[in-house]
Amino acid sequence: MNAQQMEMEKNALNDNPLMKRSGLPEFEKIQPSHVVPAMNATLDQIEAELCKIENKIIPTWEGLCQPLEDLDLHFEYTWGVINHLISVKNSDELRQAYQEILPKVVTFSLRMSQSKPIYEGLKAIRAGREFASFNEAKKRIIEKKLKAAEQAGVGLEGKEKERFNEIANRLSKLSTDFSNNVLDATKAFELIITDPKDTEGWPGNLKNLTSQSWAKEKGNKDTKADPEKGPWRVTLDYPISGPFLQHCRNAELRRQVYHAQMTKASEGKLDNTPLINEILKLRREEAKILGFETFAELSLSNKMATTVEAVRKMGDELAEAAMPFAHKEHEELKKIAAEMKHPGELKHWDMGFYAERLREKSFNYTDEMLRPYFPLPRVLDGLFSLAERLFSISIVQFKGQFPRWNEDVMFFEVRNEAGQVIANFYLDPYSRPAEKRGGAWMNECFGRRIINAKVRNPVIYLVCNGTPPVGEKPSLMGFGEVQTLFHEFGHGLQGMLTTVNEAEAAGINGVEWDAVELASQFMENWCFHKKTLLGMTRHFETGEPLPEDLFEKIKASKNFRAGTAMLRQIEFGRVDMYLHHEFEPEGKETPQQVAERIARQCRVIAPYEHEKFLNSFSHIFSGGYSAGYYSYKWAEVLSSDAFAAFEEAGLENENKISELGRKYRDTILALGGSRHPSEVYRQFRGRDATTEALMKHSGLK
Repeated sequence: MNAQQMEMEKNALNDNPLMKRSGLPEFEKIQPSHVVPAMNATLDQIEAELCKIENKIIPTWEGLCQPLEDLDLHFEYTWGVINHLISVKNSDELRQAYQEILPKVVTFSLRMSQSKPIYEGLKAIRAGREFASFNEAKKRIIEKKLKAAEQAGVGLEGKEKERFNEIANRLSKLSTDFSNNVLDATKAFELIITDPKDTEGWPGNLKNLTSQSWAKEKGNKDTKADPEKGPWRVTLDYPISGPFLQHCRNAELRRQVYHAQMTKASEGKLDNTPLINEILKLRREEAKILGFETFAELSLSNKMATTVEAVRKMGDELAEAAMPFAHKEHEELKKIAAEMKHPGELKHWDMGFYAERLREKSFNYTDEMLRPYFPLPRVLDGLFSLAERLFSISIVQFKGQFPRWNEDVMFFEVRNEAGQVIANFYLDPYSRPAEKRGGAWMNECFGRRIINAKVRNPVIYLVCNGTPPVGEKPSLMGFGEVQTLFHEFGHGLQGMLTTVNEAEAAGINGVEWDAVELASQFMENWCFHKKTLLGMTRHFETGEPLPEDLFEKIKASKNFRAGTAMLRQIEFGRVDMYLHHEFEPEGKETPQQVAERIARQCRVIAPYEHEKFLNSFSHIFSGGYSAGYYSYKWAEVLSSDAFAAFEEAGLENENKISELGRKYRDTILALGGSRHPSEVYRQFRGRDATTEALMKHSGLK
């Protein structure tokens, strides 16, 4: 490369928005072509700085740990942003760039984790006199760093190390491929409906979404959606497929959508079956190289539930309580189906339809009746008001210009009692199936840390896949979408209200995985609190609040089919744990057969004969919940017990609720990963959690 070429490359890097190292990421300027050059330059920069640290190890916090923490700043602005865009603005070009650079990123991550000079330096800090004077956060960080290094293969040599690194690189690619296949399979399915008779019984919101989907994807730029005359385009995007299976009266059309949902990513080039087999095999091999018998044992060594037996005990206790309720719930379903002259036995694609009819009959309301009272802006006002009451914070939407990846994205400031901004968050609320992965999640844009002797406030992403606005109407949320928003906001609060200044223990960082869902699930409980719920509802046209009788119906229906829902979560957790603990990759039973066998134990009817649910089980094959799906229920035990503390204080006693809310903020939300979750929880509650509150809240006791 001659001097002119070098100068051109340098200028290109200077103009590359991914090389920015201050302020908010410049999302609108980032193109797929920026990814590889920015990551190559970033990796070169970090490698040079890492070598300096290794060549002169200073076994103190300021001499070793702080410089290592500072290296992460470069990743926040490049790899962190790229990973975010892969989830919310996916494209073929971005994927290609991501896949090109991914092996280098994984290789560098392993190289850093396996650094023996750093490992020895950390051990020297732990053995030195300074360690005793450290705060709990610093002690935990050092212990976790040492353990992470050991589990990243720092003690491996020769061919064993080479094989371990090969596995890590391969697993990273397989995880990305699995996720992409699910996204592509979701996008690939469509069911075009042209006969208005087939839309009889559909709620207005479903007609609006499906006609808008057809107009956007099948029409031209001048095509206008016609909710009453169609056509209507049904997809596997949940705001469409969920209501469709609940309300479509045509059983054959329900069958087609249900089949597509249950067999997603199981055919042709998008088939995840071989990926599942290889992932499980490689995870077992990885665990054995590190001295563990199974991947589950490796995974649980970093969690609150330290043994498979502890996970089983919780699951069995909950399943035993839920099973009688699930059988009763199924009998109720069969009864209403018979009353409605359903021909023959109930099929799997009939369950959602008749469950919704039973809900309507039992509680005399539909989700469609609720939606007009839950316009997104009003729900946000109610959510923020609750946060102010509980945690003494105020939240204000930023009205100026700010960088964002989609025009629907909003940006907010979080202020403390003195009016000072202590955090910010992005909210990406609506479904975009063509470019955005399904589900809902919270992630850090930037975590809290000290930079140049000043606290840098956290900036959080909150991402949902809610119902988008239709025409002039705002987003009218289903009640389940309201609960999802509260859930993700709970995660966000833990990221934003942390008081820990050490980045690797701030917010959700350093928190054991099976305690992470505590803060999120805690917030969901407030959706059934009268003052909270009525305070966040206003009819989008009339301005009227939700009628009290509707609130009472919502509350009465809280545990509708709770036994079935509980068993479903237990089933997913058992499948996950069996595949990562007892399953033999070279054995006679396939992963699909394992899933089917466990499904028979946890369901009141046999699983669908064509079901390939595992092929889109992204949580455990590409989402970080491998040998950890049980965490949802484990954390729900904690969150229910925590909410019970507020019930015991009296939910209408504002002074006590405010006092307890402050205590919750100062412990669960503030302390992050600076202490073990059990210790943090006891500091809040005064004791360990029990399953009593969860049983009660679920109506199983």
